[in-house]
Amino acid sequence: MNPKEQLTDSQIIDRVIKGETNLYELIVRRFNPHLYKIGRFYNFNHEDTQDLMQDTFVDAYQHLGHFQNRASFKTWIMRIMLNNCYHKKEKFSYKFEQSGKSINEKIKPLFNTTDNDANKPIHNRELGQFIEVSLQNIPEQYRMVFSLREISGLNVAETSEILQISPSNVKARLSRAKSMLRSQVEKTYSALDLYEFNLIYCDAIVNRVMHAIEQNRQNWNESPTP
Repeated sequence: MNPKEQLTDSQIIDRVIKGETNLYELIVRRFNPHLYKIGRFYNFNHEDTQDLMQDTFVDAYQHLGHFQNRASFKTWIMRIMLNNCYHKKEKFSYKFEQSGKSINEKIKPLFNTTDNDANKPIHNRELGQFIEVSLQNIPEQYRMVFSLREISGLNVAETSEILQISPSNVKARLSRAKSMLRSQVEKTYSALDLYEFNLIYCDAIVNRVMHAIEQNRQNWNESPTP
């Protein structure tokens, strides 16, 4: 493993702020999958999601000096992505979906995070596509909680911080999301393959972000805002 890849997020950020701009590529590669999942679960297509990812990475770079380690960098940059998604939807007059149905607090887990059957295919693309379609029919407030908790693997506190809702609301919305999906998906499957950001796209995003940063550095006084 490249020694630079073992750097923590904070170490990378500190060195980027001090002028090692090229290290920001590590941040882009590290968080590509997380931002991609957010965009797709916000109902944006692949191309729009990539545009939002680029905007988010550039925004984060420009304001790295404002990151104060009071939260994890992951939650900070994912919050920027969520804000960008929200404003893009607002621009095109999208409306959040609402649901007035009651919440089942005792719903059984929908997905397993481990697979004990070595002969069971891990990458079931047909199933993944079916679940992706099913998720689009879930109101956004529940879909986003499901995405962050079950797909991105964030804990309750991190999800609460990103979405700016209480931990109890996180738990309730996740329970409701699973209840909605359970009516369409009867068996237990692994969620790890959903909206996987294929590695063939990773280099493209890295190149786009680093190129955009290089083009704008003169306007940012050659380094992230202190």
